[in-house]
Amino acid sequence: MTIVLHHYETSPFSEVLRLALGLKNADYWSVIIPNIAPKPLLTPLTGGYRKTPVLQIDADIYCDTWIAAQAIEALPGPTLYPEPLGRAGDFIAAMAGGPMFFAAVGAAMAPIADKIPDAFWADRAALFGLSRDLVKARAPHSRAQFTAGIARLDDSLAGRDFIGGNTPGYADFALYMLAWFQRRFNPAAPILDPYANVNAWEARVKAIGHGNPHMSDAQDALALAHGATPDLSEAIDAASGFRAGQPVTVATEDPGADKVEGKLLRLSDREIVIRRDDPDAGTVAVHFPRLGQVLRPA
Repeated sequence: MTIVLHHYETSPFSEVLRLALGLKNADYWSVIIPNIAPKPLLTPLTGGYRKTPVLQIDADIYCDTWIAAQAIEALPGPTLYPEPLGRAGDFIAAMAGGPMFFAAVGAAMAPIADKIPDAFWADRAALFGLSRDLVKARAPHSRAQFTAGIARLDDSLAGRDFIGGNTPGYADFALYMLAWFQRRFNPAAPILDPYANVNAWEARVKAIGHGNPHMSDAQDALALAHGATPDLSEAIDAASGFRAGQPVTVATEDPGADKVEGKLLRLSDREIVIRRDDPDAGTVAVHFPRLGQVLRPA
């Protein structure tokens, strides 16, 4: 089994998976991808999924941080869902990746918005409706919302090492990316100075590290998929109205999301898995979470 993380250095959701792989002390290939579309050497694997990161395990491709975390959870090593939080950590992570995330993005990027290339803003405007002017106009509100969230996090960390107690997990990594993103763009990050519990917790999370990445390239990842056999088992929720082998499209709920086409393999309340056949990647199984995806007949 070979694990490949397709990511780029400043991607906050990639940091979540880097830490998850670090917790597992995993060996994996690190493939750096563009931070904007097109991504011509990744598209044969994903079918056009626009977001970052993407996790690959041989010929199984995981699109979305949560579904990738489930694949990482299955690896040997400490769990991403330690007690007492257990799977409740997913709900904390969802908060970090939803309402708090866009405030964190605005707070981090507004001060340097004019230094970020036009091509980046054009890409994010097409996908999310996020423009340079909008980020700058919302800067005071974004900052206020970011610090309001960090203040609650600071309160939550009082008297404990991690958000669930004494052991780190997925919820910590999802929350950590918010502060991490601020420090990536504003290294001194004075906005975080008042929050002593958060600062100490950041150091503990950072110390987990990123496991054992080995630099690789996209062509190697394509060759890996082409030479491997994905899990093509079929299991469809009988009440869903879909059937195994049915041509479908999958897209995130973002206004500018591209549709990924394939044949349906598995469908449940938790995941969508489709089969794709590509001349460069061979046969791959592409995994999506059910939550946040639009599934339609092709």
